[in-house]
Formats: sequence, C-alpha cells, structure tokens
Amino acid sequence: MTYTRRTRRWTSAAVAALMTGLAVAAIAQSADADSDADRRAPTARIDWHACSDTDFAHMQCGTIQVPVDYSRPRAAALTLALVRRPADDQAHRQGTLLLNDGAGGSSIEQLRLAMHIGMPNFAGDMTRKFDLVAVDPRGVGHSTPILCAEPLKPAGVTHFPQDQAAFDALTAHNRALAEDCRRRNGELTAHVDLTSTARDFEAVRTGLGEQQVDWYGIHYSTLLARTYAGLHPDRLRTMVLDTALDDTAPPLTRITQEAQTAETAFTRFTAWCAASTDCALHGKDAAAEYDALVARADRTPIPTGGTAHQPLTGEDIREATQDYLNLSGVTWPELAKAIVKAQNGDPTDFTVDPDGTLDPVQVQVPACLDNARPINTLAQLRDLQKQLATVSPHLGGAVRSYKALTGCLGWPVPAQPVKAGAPVHGAPPALVLQSTHQALAPFSAGQALAAQLPGSVVLGREGDDYSTFLISPCVRDATNRYLTTRALPAPGTICAN
Repeated sequence: MTYTRRTRRWTSAAVAALMTGLAVAAIAQSADADSDADRRAPTARIDWHACSDTDFAHMQCGTIQVPVDYSRPRAAALTLALVRRPADDQAHRQGTLLLNDGAGGSSIEQLRLAMHIGMPNFAGDMTRKFDLVAVDPRGVGHSTPILCAEPLKPAGVTHFPQDQAAFDALTAHNRALAEDCRRRNGELTAHVDLTSTARDFEAVRTGLGEQQVDWYGIHYSTLLARTYAGLHPDRLRTMVLDTALDDTAPPLTRITQEAQTAETAFTRFTAWCAASTDCALHGKDAAAEYDALVARADRTPIPTGGTAHQPLTGEDIREATQDYLNLSGVTWPELAKAIVKAQNGDPTDFTVDPDGTLDPVQVQVPACLDNARPINTLAQLRDLQKQLATVSPHLGGAVRSYKALTGCLGWPVPAQPVKAGAPVHGAPPALVLQSTHQALAPFSAGQALAAQLPGSVVLGREGDDYSTFLISPCVRDATNRYLTTRALPAPGTICAN
C-alpha cells in the first residue's frame, strides 16, 4: 500500500476498503461486550511491507483487521493502517512507541509532518531507541474511514440559533447527516467511540508481539490512553500525554472552560500583533480588525471564489479561529494573514484547518458518541450562548466542544461516554505535558487527567503551543528521560523553553 496526502485517490480507495472490510468476517471468537471481550479474541496478524511512499522511506507500512463491533466479532471487520519507523539503534532498542493524534486526526499524516521538519535529527532517544508506530484510529484517514456526503453545516444552518426555526433546522440537518453517514458506513458510524478504539490498540499490541507498549498521544488521544489503561493497565510501559483534556467536569462546564481558554489565547495573539512586526496586523488594533471582519461577514457572507465552499459567515470565521491559535510561532502569523486576506475579499484560509491532518466529519462523528448531550431545547442552548458570550467576547464560544455539542443535537445514535474520574490502578504513572496557555485545553486539565493515573506528573511548558515535544528542548529532554528510565520530573516543574 502507498500512503500519500489526503486526496480523492486514497479516499476512493478507502471507500473500497470499507466495502471489502464489511464483507469480511472478523478474526475473533464469540465474546461478550464487557471489558475483556478483546482479550479472548485470537491475535490478528499485521500485514507488513516496505512503504513505497518516499516520505516513509526505509519504514514499514501495515494493515490489521479488527471487528467493527467487539460485541459481535464475527459480524464485520474494518482495516487499521499503520506505519512503523524502526529504532535507529536496534542494538539498544527499548520498545515500541505508539503514536496517536486522536479523533479525526491522522497519526500517519502527523508522522509525515514530523519527518518533514526533520524530527529524527533532534528527537534523541525517542527515535534512537524506540520503534515508532503511527496508527490511524478506526474511522480516520488511511484506516477504514467515516465518509459522508452531507456537509457538517450547509448554508442556512447555524450552530448559534436565535429562534426555534433555526434550532429545528439545525437538529433536522444533524439527523440527516447521521443517516447519510449510516447509509454510507454501516455499523461503523456507531462504533468509533473511545472504548472501541482503545480495544483496537490492544489488537495492535498483540499483532506487534509486544508484552508492553509505550504511548505518545496528543489532545483526544490523552483520553484514549486513559481509556486503554483502564482496560489493559499492565500492557503499558509508559504514557506521554501532550495537551491533556479533562472529561471529569460536567459537559457545559468543560465547554465554558474551553471557551475561556481559547479567548485568552486570542488575547495573547492580539498582544503579539501589537508587539511584533511579523504580524500582518501590526500597527492596528488586531482585535477590532477581527471583530469588524466577523460582523461584516455575518451581515454579508464573503464568497470563497469557488464551488467547494459556500460563502463564509462571521460564525464560520470564528469557528475556524481556535485551531489557528495552537502554535504561536507558526499559526499566529498565518491567522493574521488570513484576517487581512479575508478583509480584502479572500476568506479561503478560514475554510481549511492549518493542521492539515484533521477531517471535520471524522472529528464530529466520534464526538457524538463520546460526549453526553445535556442540551435538548432552544432555551437551554440560548442560556449557554449567553454564558459563552460573557467569557468569550471575540470568539463567542465557537470552540471545538461547542461545535461538537451543537453538531450532535438530534443525532440518532446514542452517546457512549466513558465514565471518567476514578483512579486507574495498575497503569504506569504518566508524563503529562501541558502548556500554560493553550487554545485547546486549560492548564488545569493536565492535573485533572494526572489525578486519574496515580503517580503521574504534569510537566508545564510556559507558552501557547501544543505538540510540545517538537517545540521545546526542555520537554524533549524530560520526555526522553522518562521514556528510557521511567523517571518523572519533580511535580510543579515548568519548562521555560
């Protein structure tokens, strides 16, 4: 198999793989749906071959079959895609480090980006002593993907309804989207939840022939690691959890906290613009320029100049902004340029995620399974909107968790949230990496996740970025020390670089 960038070629191939996979009986014994169902299934085989993709030269590409529904392992199967980069120093190899980017994000494409910036040249023991295995989760990327034809939010539908008609239009569209996804993807639509995904990683571990694996996860994958640890605590040697999320608080509290966090990040972005000539808005009031652009687009949506995207509203711009705040040295300059381009009539930068590895539908569908749905009426949603407007005057609360909540209104597939908060016993203490100011997660989320994994330590990093191993020499040193010796930094340590 050749892994290339997201194109229609591999998307079409993935659809064909889905149709084939759904016709193949899963390699598994009859099992119950409880937590040890996958333990009783025979080991699935990983089909390895040399990668033909030049970005993955000298690496191995592989696939493994796993059940779509672990409670009915003989009913249907799906394909997981993997890329393995062997440790540079095989004589001193210490194990296999699983890389996972989380819901909607292709770990394989994240590995590609890391290779493009020369990660082996600075990663140290991570690439020297560990095989790196990037696994695209079920429903995502090069694995059997969730593919739907309905748009997430067509023209005339808003995630911020102000009246009953707009609320009803939103819920009706969400139901239509879910039904379209089910028609095209079958039972997979109902089985891209955290628990099913965690069971896949146990199948990968056994397919690799490893007694224990090491884990490096970002964002959603921090919750996936916690879920896997709850199922198989003795199968993990180490866990590095970057930009942790907190799913212990009530859902509406988490949305409000994320909105506050993103708003703070936006304020820090505007302060940077005032101070730095690298900002395309330098010398102007960046916040006022942004607010004026949003208001203008809400009055008269800005054409994108093509057929792929509808004209953009101010709401669309606000919803696209959070992901531009994640890497201060990279995406902050791009956000300023995107604002200037949109002011001049070209808003297309707000139609793409700057990460480039996220599929919006593949983000949304798991979110409807993994999160409780506390909002059922327009009045409840309007109350939340008022709270968000108070804590987030520029972005208005248009953050990922809010979009997930409103995108799941009317969703016909029941939610299956993991019960969070209780300590996970028997798992190794984790190294939790958390920036002090990050648009996706508050610093406090690191402590909340660490508290569920006894003995874990939060290593803070002063700044605004996620994926901190790639950015911070201090974080790299601490991470490599932990991976090789399992020694954690002192609690309360903050990296300055």
